Amino acid sequence: MGMAGSGGDGIVSAGESLISAAAYEGYHAMMTKSFGSQVRGGESSCRVRLSTARVQNPGGTLDVAIALNWEDFLKFGAELPVSGDTVVIYDSKTGVEPGQIPLVGVTPKEVFAVPIGEMARRAAGTDKAKNSVVLGLIAGWFGIAPGSIVRGLNKKFAKKGPELLAANERAFHLGEEFAKEHPLATPRAMAPPTSSGSKMLTDGNDMCAAAAILAGCEFFGGYPITPSTEIMQFFTREVWKYGGAVVQAEDEIASIGAALGASFAGKKAMTATSGPGMALKTEILGLATIAELPLVIVNVQRGGPSTGLPTKPEQSDLFQAAFSASGDVLRPILAPTSVADTVDVTVEAFNIAEHYQTPVILLSDQEIAQRKETVDPIDTSRFTFIERKRPTAVDLQSYARFRMTEDGISPISHPGMKGGNYQGAGIEHNEQGNPTASGKVHAAMNAKRFRKLAPLQRRRDLFRIDGDPDAPFALVSWGSIAGVCREAYLRATAEGLAVKLLVPWLVYPVAEEIYREFFGSVRAGLVVEASHQGQLYRILRMYVDVPRGVTSFARDGANPIQPGDVVERLRAAALALQSPPSAQQIACEE
Repeated sequence: MGMAGSGGDGIVSAGESLISAAAYEGYHAMMTKSFGSQVRGGESSCRVRLSTARVQNPGGTLDVAIALNWEDFLKFGAELPVSGDTVVIYDSKTGVEPGQIPLVGVTPKEVFAVPIGEMARRAAGTDKAKNSVVLGLIAGWFGIAPGSIVRGLNKKFAKKGPELLAANERAFHLGEEFAKEHPLATPRAMAPPTSSGSKMLTDGNDMCAAAAILAGCEFFGGYPITPSTEIMQFFTREVWKYGGAVVQAEDEIASIGAALGASFAGKKAMTATSGPGMALKTEILGLATIAELPLVIVNVQRGGPSTGLPTKPEQSDLFQAAFSASGDVLRPILAPTSVADTVDVTVEAFNIAEHYQTPVILLSDQEIAQRKETVDPIDTSRFTFIERKRPTAVDLQSYARFRMTEDGISPISHPGMKGGNYQGAGIEHNEQGNPTASGKVHAAMNAKRFRKLAPLQRRRDLFRIDGDPDAPFALVSWGSIAGVCREAYLRATAEGLAVKLLVPWLVYPVAEEIYREFFGSVRAGLVVEASHQGQLYRILRMYVDVPRGVTSFARDGANPIQPGDVVERLRAAALALQSPPSAQQIACEE
């Protein structure tokens, strides 16, 4: 179900009310939202997907499309795709006849022109109740949780006075009555949920911040930037309850500087930003690497370059995360694939940062960060929390902060620890931390910083692999697009295609052995991601002999990839393998 209108129409508010009601009823649900980049006004939209089974992505073409005005609806293009099975509902105030709606090349299943604005004014005396009318239409036509929606309205408007509450209830019931008086030609209704009890509803940014506090983060240094700002807002509300602190700095550089200073002082620390802010943080990221200080940096990706698409998701900051540094740098990059696993990945980011004494970049994206998703309650008892290696009394007798060890990890002190003083600068240093220009020492320290991360590349628990190990077709995907590929994998296997799927939490450094094993049986496949260049595909080819039949399937941000698109390409690959080779191919192989 997709809705679009102007800023102030309450589109996102309607979506949040709907998904909250569905979660209360026990449905699995997901809501994504999208805006224009204007500071005020502009267009806004949301998509809500409800199911009795787990929802892994926003879905394909819409079952229901709601346009409060056509100009704003059409701005979202492929983000709100309409097909011949879609029920289209729009405000009759637009003056467009049902047979003349501006959807080129598409004839929807049914079209309803509804006086949504007029009904809102009649019920509440204001256009601001249009979202309540829309909720009534949805409840009336599709039977989606009318009782829970009304309870949600009561909760939402109770503090704003009985008159406003009554007005919005009237608007809801007017919409409900209209739907009953104008029934669908082909009735559609949600099946009842298969599980009892309500579900937890949250988004990726809140889950990231909550998981960081759970992992022991005591300091957050930040600067507001879309679409990561909610992480800082959550910390500001909550971390003080656990003895932590937040600094909203004057800019992105100061924010990561403060966070790194907190880590130097012995605290688990974090900062969060998006692509443009990440560019500014790069120099201090290099300092964290050479000083071997733990730090978690969250980049909630959006469309780029530069200011780019501030309110749209993209996966185009992978090159930036891996390679934006002076000198030889290797820093771990993790990526959550859903709101739920953002908790696991964030905790893992802190564990890796602390254990390996390194900055860790967590690459989320606008969709995961800001979409609402039903999740099961988090069992916090299943997590293990790792602390940095501290020096023993023997170590402190003659403390060498960067002592050469077999695993490359040296005990780390903090200011005030007796005998633990050392110089932590951005210049190359010897084992004691003293500056050096020695090429021999520089080579040894580079080797140390790389050597300590080698075990990370063998961590199989940081990868999710499904399917027959000997399958000839492969899917690889990461971040929010992984949910698309999970559904595509299920559809393809149901059709009889022998497909396997690999989804990494650890995106970089490349786990060469794991990918080599995965690709061993593969003759064709796709690396699926939301970027123009197909950045993960290109990085894999730097380190692994990717089979010739495995190609990149990449699209720029704001151009969604749907599960059906992936399945279609897999079908084409299967047909190509079944076709006899041409004479030219045989000659080339010979």
